[in-house]
Amino acid sequence: MAEIFLIAVSLALDAFAVSVSSGIAIPGFGWRQAVKMGLWFGAFQFAMPLAGWLLGSSVSGYIEAVDHWVAFGLLALIGGRMAWGALRSDGAEEEAPADLSARRLCLLAIATSIDALAGGVSMVFMRVDVFLSAAVIGVVAFLLSVVGGLAGKRLGGLFQKRAELVGGLVLLGIGVKILVEHTLGG
Repeated sequence: MAEIFLIAVSLALDAFAVSVSSGIAIPGFGWRQAVKMGLWFGAFQFAMPLAGWLLGSSVSGYIEAVDHWVAFGLLALIGGRMAWGALRSDGAEEEAPADLSARRLCLLAIATSIDALAGGVSMVFMRVDVFLSAAVIGVVAFLLSVVGGLAGKRLGGLFQKRAELVGGLVLLGIGVKILVEHTLGG
């Protein structure tokens, strides 16, 4: 069980970082938004290992071959748009703030849970209860996402003028980190 908890924490670190950047970038971010984000991330982190387990070892090579590109692409798209929007605005005319729409949350949840899909494939070869493992992974992702979003809210006050730029750059950084780790065999 300790091994599953450690796996859950490591899988949830990307969701935590995205939550922090959202807490920074979204004006008025609070408990409601943190829980909403946590529910999305937790649900995807719960479902992806189950889906991976169902896919089994027959496609594990394919998943591992592209998971980092999918995660990078989604995070780069979202983060790049945030950063571009922050750099483009001249301060005279406020643009619509970043939000937590269902579309945005779905893209972020997919991007941060791709590794959990591959992790689920590996559970085929482990002697674990896949449903209990997926539940632990989902709960840990939920908790870390809520904590991350609320921590980001506190940081947002320090970086009020460039919060969206910082948030976008964090997402881009996470995407690059995932890409580099997987392409360099990290």
